[in-house]
Amino acid sequence: MKAKPSIIPEDASLPAIANLRADETMLGHFLDWLGKVAVNLCVAALILVVTFWIAGWASKFMRRTLNRVHRNNPDQTLESFASSLARYAIIAIGLVAVLQQLGVQATSIIAVLGAASLAIGLALQGALSNVAAGVMILLFRPYRVGDVIETATRQGTVKSLDLLFTEIATPDNVKVMIPNSKVFGDVILNYSTHRTRRVDVLFKVPLKTDLVPVLKRMRERAENDPRIRKDPAPMIEVTDLSEVFAQAAIRVWTAAADFGSVKTDLMLTAHLLAEDPAREDLPPPRPTNAKDPSPAMPGEGEHHLMFKLPRPRRGRKSDPGKTQSPPKAE
Repeated sequence: MKAKPSIIPEDASLPAIANLRADETMLGHFLDWLGKVAVNLCVAALILVVTFWIAGWASKFMRRTLNRVHRNNPDQTLESFASSLARYAIIAIGLVAVLQQLGVQATSIIAVLGAASLAIGLALQGALSNVAAGVMILLFRPYRVGDVIETATRQGTVKSLDLLFTEIATPDNVKVMIPNSKVFGDVILNYSTHRTRRVDVLFKVPLKTDLVPVLKRMRERAENDPRIRKDPAPMIEVTDLSEVFAQAAIRVWTAAADFGSVKTDLMLTAHLLAEDPAREDLPPPRPTNAKDPSPAMPGEGEHHLMFKLPRPRRGRKSDPGKTQSPPKAE
């Protein structure tokens, strides 16, 4: 009988037992490394989730704290800036912890961040000047969100303020973005800081018209206007006299919200009385736009401080709507 042919060649060398043990050892090390990587990834993911949760909690905490500190005068700009700063600071710390958990050394991270910061700082000098100006604006508070300001040849209402730009809306509702460096380095006119403003109206009276009745009617008009303050009293004076006309001025104090309407009414009244001092069909004064125009004195403004502690409460006032509980019997 012929022998059956073998599948394995006669000259083939079988793997040694030492090689099999080495392969098993390498596979074991690989499985151990893979397990450690899986554990590190799970821990890093957990740290990342906790970081974002703590960042959100810290952001809300900063906003609530500043809202309680500025309870009587809330500041949305400071609250938004502080909450964002707390959130991003905690996220940065959490990312460093995640990288350390994955095996990246913190010293190398700091070195890379330092080199990147130097390169970015040299490339973005203008942006960094805007950031520095934004920080100074947030510290000294020359204006806040909602104020009407004029700066860099632009006038409008402040809509938002961040570290780079100040957004204002012009009276014709055009969005204007102004870099903070230009705002902080220029003259800033804030029309909303003081609660009262003085209205100056110059008007001309022809020489053919008697000037004295015109001045008397203008004074009566100012004294009977509820929007115009009685203290200081309205002031009327003659500022110029020529061969054709006499120029006079009326100066009155009013609430900042009524500045435009009061000035318009006085200009219209002066124009009508300059033609006929005895006319009686003058338009009535318009209603006031100010919430409380009376308490503030001229030039008085509120100081916008970053941190202002609330006044201590001396005692709670009893609510008349709540019934008091009867005294306990002894």
